[in-house]
Amino acid sequence: MNIALVKLSSLGDVVHALPVAAALRARLPHARLSWIVERREAALLRGNAILDAVVPVDTRGWRRALAPVDLARAGRGLSELARDLRAARFDVALDLQGLLKSGLLTAATRAPLRIGFAPALCRERWSALLTNRHVTPPATARHVVEQYLALLEPLGVRPAAIEFPLPRNAAAEARADAFFVRSGVKPSDRLVALLPGAGRADKRWPADRFAALGARLTAETGASVLVVWGPGEHDTAKAIVDSARDGRALLAPTSSIEELVALLWRAAVVVGGDTGPLHLAAALGVACVGLYGPTAAERNGPWGQVRRALQSPDGTLAGIDVEAVLAGVIAALESAGQTSSGSRLVSGHPPTAPTSRPPQP
Repeated sequence: MNIALVKLSSLGDVVHALPVAAALRARLPHARLSWIVERREAALLRGNAILDAVVPVDTRGWRRALAPVDLARAGRGLSELARDLRAARFDVALDLQGLLKSGLLTAATRAPLRIGFAPALCRERWSALLTNRHVTPPATARHVVEQYLALLEPLGVRPAAIEFPLPRNAAAEARADAFFVRSGVKPSDRLVALLPGAGRADKRWPADRFAALGARLTAETGASVLVVWGPGEHDTAKAIVDSARDGRALLAPTSSIEELVALLWRAAVVVGGDTGPLHLAAALGVACVGLYGPTAAERNGPWGQVRRALQSPDGTLAGIDVEAVLAGVIAALESAGQTSSGSRLVSGHPPTAPTSRPPQP
């Protein structure tokens, strides 16, 4: 069986879809699995042993094409992609995104069986016209990971365990090791990673509260603090680091997705909003304290750790105070334990496939 997974973006959504690929590989070991994904997020999938092919696309670039030369380049890219998808002769395609663009790519595979969500559950309802088998997840599928897995029902695939297979990158791990050595972070140190950024402004906890949390953590728990940042977030992250005057707050280096994995794995606890790096940390099995305002922790919380997520009482992240987050981090540190933190730093290698049993209804 030749199967295409269509999950284009964003980073957190791609992480949440990893168990679908793992379940297919476990139950259909001889199937050919291809994943169609945005070029930026493709870095998370390259080198993944459970996939036979990663098909990067650049819908962001195509949408930005305005100049004639860019339009011509986009046209050639679309034509080549359509030709390659036809040549692949897919039997099944799964649209895990529910957007018009993902639906168009699913249809472009020309797979006889094209599985997607029922129209009411698609983010763009018209995308359901491009699939021919519609799935409504059961009421017990509360988390988005469980909802994605429900799309496997037409194939008779039910995972015995939920796995997040993530490829290792030895060069990225070596760079992370070197960074921590230069920064004086010892294997026995407890490290708390702070994620002040997010793709949407309403998913960002106020920067001054991250700064206050970092100062309290270093002063009251003796933990080292690592402030992780992405594109457009450097100044905010640096301001948070500068506010800690005891030198125990570190600014993460510029990081690729592979390097981000290596950095997060070394943390004892990760704190952040509903954003890709938080979900990546949860997939690695790192303790997480999620901060939720406009999105629901029950659906989007860090997988397996929703009980640690803090849901704002007023629907805004400003409704979560520093004391509540500090208490959550301290509880997570105590639960993780010094040995767990230290072993992560010493080993320097994330597991091949962190797993968890499906939650009971």
